Amino acid sequence: MRLDVVILAAGKGTRMNSDIPKVMHRIAGKPMVEHVVDCASILKADAVHLVVGHGAEIIEQHFADYESAEGLSGDAIQFVCQEQQLGTGHAVQQAMPNIPACDDEDRVLVLYGDVPLLSHETLLELIEASHGSALGVLTLFTQNPEGLGRIVRDADHKLQAIVEEKDATESQRGINEVNSGILVASSNRMKDWLSRLGNENAQGEYYLTDIVAMAVADGMTVESITTGDEYEVQGVNDKLQLCVLERHYQMIQAQGLLATGVTVMDPTRVDIRGDLSYGKDLSLDINVLIEGKVVIGNGVTIGANCIVKDATLGNGVTLLPGTIVDGAIIGEHAVIGPYARLRPGTVLEESVKVGNFVETKKAHIGKGSKANHLAYIGDAEVGSGVNIGAGTIFCNYDGANKHLTTLGNDVFVGSNSVLVAPVELADGVFVAAGSVVNCNVPAANLAVARTKQRNIAGWKRPTKTAVKKD
Repeated sequence: MRLDVVILAAGKGTRMNSDIPKVMHRIAGKPMVEHVVDCASILKADAVHLVVGHGAEIIEQHFADYESAEGLSGDAIQFVCQEQQLGTGHAVQQAMPNIPACDDEDRVLVLYGDVPLLSHETLLELIEASHGSALGVLTLFTQNPEGLGRIVRDADHKLQAIVEEKDATESQRGINEVNSGILVASSNRMKDWLSRLGNENAQGEYYLTDIVAMAVADGMTVESITTGDEYEVQGVNDKLQLCVLERHYQMIQAQGLLATGVTVMDPTRVDIRGDLSYGKDLSLDINVLIEGKVVIGNGVTIGANCIVKDATLGNGVTLLPGTIVDGAIIGEHAVIGPYARLRPGTVLEESVKVGNFVETKKAHIGKGSKANHLAYIGDAEVGSGVNIGAGTIFCNYDGANKHLTTLGNDVFVGSNSVLVAPVELADGVFVAAGSVVNCNVPAANLAVARTKQRNIAGWKRPTKTAVKKD
């Protein structure tokens, strides 16, 4: 059986009040439409057809470098332009010429780029339930059906039609089983039904939902399954709905963490915006943000208000409050923060200490070394057992190019020193506080590079000049 997935993503999203296409607004750090494409990838779809319109170039550019965990690449996504938005049926019509019709077992699954939380488990259930039928529909029971298409069934509870609210009778508006918009159909039958669609309705649009009545008229049974999760099939039309789905998604992530033994101090104040893998005894304090691909070992503690992005944290690492880790690799039992910032290219070996208001960038720091406070370490190779004093600056930029600073093992850098790259300090070097070091220092030497102190006797503090009054 061939499976083609058509994702409708052409709408402007006027109520978002944004120049960004609606489907490109983000849930958990990535565009809504990417969540939907990820879901299609999990289904092992033979092809994904993305129907775009408003902001098409933005959407296509985003997927140029796309690669799903299941191996679906952006090159495999077929973009179809819907220049005029004339309804959901018209949108699917644009994709159908790219879908081969071979036999009645082949399926077309229709999804929506602004319905980001739909699970692949629900879709697999829908596909399986409709296996012997030409059409399957996903429905929802809700206490608030306003604005949604109603599911009309006969006395035997068989699905007969989907009626849009503007076209519904008063009694039909009282139905609380509604259409999610998501359906799967025989590819051959879909081509036939779409060719027969009309737009004689209150909105003058070509409704995809009209194919249900066509299927019934053709003597076919329409299968359906119902989801009990209203959030799973909820579309986003404004920023409030976007916010509601974001919080629902994050609560699901937090519940998943708790179920696997993670200590989460407040499930309403942790955000997972990427791919997180972790060992045992992970502890997350309030307002922790995880972004990108993050790998965490056993016994790791992440304090309040920390951001961890595209990073690896070894066993026993402690991040104290306010720490930002971006693109860094942290060795076992290192202690970072509070209020430290590790930038891309940072590699910390075992038991390193990076303290408050210390920033690192493209720095490899050896076992047991420490920079406890108020330092910048950029473009550096630092050995083991090194002490970097408060106020130390690795001056790596000459205004045009970056240069490397190399420190051997057991180097001591006194407070308020400047190391002007390129420069090398060999093993056991001691730099006196307040020094500006711009020449290499041999092993076990003391480097003193500061002007000689003068004490001036009889010096008096300046006084303010009196201001004459008019």
